[in-house]
Amino acid sequence: MSSSDIFLGETIGTAALILLGGGVCAAVTFKRSKAFNAGWVAIALGWGFAVLTGAYIAAGVSGAHLNPAVTIGLAIEGTTAWSDVPLYFFSEMLGAMIGAALVWISYYGQFHAHLTDPELAAAAELSADGERATPPAGPVLGIFSTGPEIRHTAQNLATETIATTVLVLAILTQGLTKGLGVSGTGVLITALVVVGIGLSLGGPTGYAINPARDLGPRIVHALLPLPNKGRSDWGYAWIPVVGPLLGGAIAGGIYQLGFA
Repeated sequence: MSSSDIFLGETIGTAALILLGGGVCAAVTFKRSKAFNAGWVAIALGWGFAVLTGAYIAAGVSGAHLNPAVTIGLAIEGTTAWSDVPLYFFSEMLGAMIGAALVWISYYGQFHAHLTDPELAAAAELSADGERATPPAGPVLGIFSTGPEIRHTAQNLATETIATTVLVLAILTQGLTKGLGVSGTGVLITALVVVGIGLSLGGPTGYAINPARDLGPRIVHALLPLPNKGRSDWGYAWIPVVGPLLGGAIAGGIYQLGFA
């Protein structure tokens, strides 16, 4: 597998993943969307199908990691060379940022209508001390990246670590079933695992389970010229990066100890 294969496959595949995953979040969030208020099940299914699409696009080119946590797990397991890890990381981050920008383009009118809504704009009016207040992180940031329902650092970190361990271990152990990866069924199974994680473990933090999926779009949120968009919540941003990386490493270790 060449460097250009890794770069193109991971960039394009991750962009497709984030476009469709962020797209379902936008569809459920915006009042002027036909899927408004479709709910958490729609989001979990949408992200599962996003993984399915991105992985099928990239599988034959780069192996379809689409996730630095998966890359770490595969490097520990031995399938991926450690020398290729930085290129995987860079390509996944770039793809995630491109995908997030495409969500903004696709929902440009909905973003404008939502962020200029008088109810949201009122949050940016003068505060009690006469200073202009910045709206807190809200539903617009949720289109791009994750946030916890209850802010508890240890729990939030543990949730992301546990959920990602399940994801990466499910990916690593697919090779133990003869022909699964060759048939392409492994990609479908991974997508279903993502849906299952979303329904079972996604409630506390929104299940980033992918550092690029969270950090790349969060950077795009910070850079886009969106009025009243609120903060990008950088104080929380390290958790959906560190937690999934820990989970990927733990899954790799479990595989080496129990399955290799």
